[in-house]
Amino acid sequence: MDDDKPMIEQATDAITGATEATTKAVKSGARKVRKAAKKVAKKVTKKKATKKATKKAAKAKKAVKKTKAAKKASKAPKKKKKAKR
Repeated sequence: MDDDKPMIEQATDAITGATEATTKAVKSGARKVRKAAKKVAKKVTKKKATKKATKKAAKAKKAVKKTKAAKKASKAPKKKKKAKR
């Protein structure tokens, strides 16, 4: 304790220092939590995006197969060439 300062000033200084320290701790903790949340969110959104993309790709492949099959079915059968003797 400092004998030159009155007790009230010393107490207010101690309280102010404690509040500043706690706010710094809270801010740094919040930053760490935000970083971790962002990492998790990136992983989750990537998984969801890839699942959606694979589903869309599968649907597109099925649609292409259907159109190819329809084109083949719509074509008239080819006439066989006569063999030369």
